[in-house]
Amino acid sequence: MKEKVLQKFEELFGSADGVNVYFAPGRVNMIGEHTDYNGGHVFPCALTIGTYMAARKRDDRKLCFYSMNFEKSGILESSIDGIKPEESAEWTNYPKGVMWAFAGRGFLMDCGLDIVIYGNIPAGSGLSSSASLEVVTGYMLKDLYGFAVSNIDIALIGQYSENNFNGMNCGIMDQFASAMGKKDNAIFLNTADLSYEYAPLVLDGAKILITNSNVKHKLVDSKYNERRSECETALKELQEVVGINTLGDLTEEQFETYQSAIQDEIRRRRAKHAVYENQRTIRAVEALKKKDIALFGELMNASHVSLRDDYEVSCEEIDVLAEEAWKIDGVIGSRITGGGFGGCTVSIVKDEAVDTFIARVGTAYKKRTGIEADFYVVDIGDGPSRL
Repeated sequence: MKEKVLQKFEELFGSADGVNVYFAPGRVNMIGEHTDYNGGHVFPCALTIGTYMAARKRDDRKLCFYSMNFEKSGILESSIDGIKPEESAEWTNYPKGVMWAFAGRGFLMDCGLDIVIYGNIPAGSGLSSSASLEVVTGYMLKDLYGFAVSNIDIALIGQYSENNFNGMNCGIMDQFASAMGKKDNAIFLNTADLSYEYAPLVLDGAKILITNSNVKHKLVDSKYNERRSECETALKELQEVVGINTLGDLTEEQFETYQSAIQDEIRRRRAKHAVYENQRTIRAVEALKKKDIALFGELMNASHVSLRDDYEVSCEEIDVLAEEAWKIDGVIGSRITGGGFGGCTVSIVKDEAVDTFIARVGTAYKKRTGIEADFYVVDIGDGPSRL
């Protein structure tokens, strides 16, 4: 992959002398969905697929971007002066947003860059291609310009840029998982204070299988911001009757006691998901530590039901994938992963059932929706690096 990106760089910019190549992973979240902006826990892991970036400093202030995924766009040019979000900038708003956020912290680029990127995360799959692009940009800036930032800083800067430059009110999970990934481990992250621990995801006799629905409904960004707003309002209503800072501070019992303070039935269901999903995530990690993979799977299934019914971020196609997965012997758990309204499911499947899963779920999905699904057996990888 490195050679492929370098070859394209040389083709576009005349030579590959002095070029560095970087990588940052995508992520899959095993459990803990839409809890990261509600002060709850999440349990993502970095993947071995992600974004590759070849970069070299220029002797002027120009920025030249090229994506091997969007070759028709050609080289997109701008400057390090006066960076602002522009529709015509297309995908480059993500790396430019990171540059803008670095500058806001006093980390100023003294010259421009030539950049070629290639991502092997399926577009619109909910496996965090945008966070991967933000993190690889941050890591590259740190390395090339000598900026004194940690990988956690890179995650926070990436989130800040996505919130404030690109207008997507995401939580910290995606960028944190990409920036802090560790091979064969998931990250048990408390998003309220960014305390975290690595938990080995050793699934003896089972695999993590991602199923891509190959649909992405346009409402993902708008509905994501709407859900966040609903939760913020529900939190304010609860704070009138109980001393909490986030929805993640509540147990299920406390939620049942105080939920009547939430004036609206829809907001009540949104808050219920945030509270119950957080507790499910804590229990799931405890189950994993005790090697109780069956309980972990049950909690994954319950997470999907809550995201479907209470948080309403699933969709017909994703529900078909989960329902068909649950019918198969050897499926330990299966759920929607990512922001929702399309994208992927993540499943834990016993080794001997993997081929059956792909054949039966693929056939049933095509029959019920008319769409072909894609399947990936994934490995858990490390965070960003210079290759």
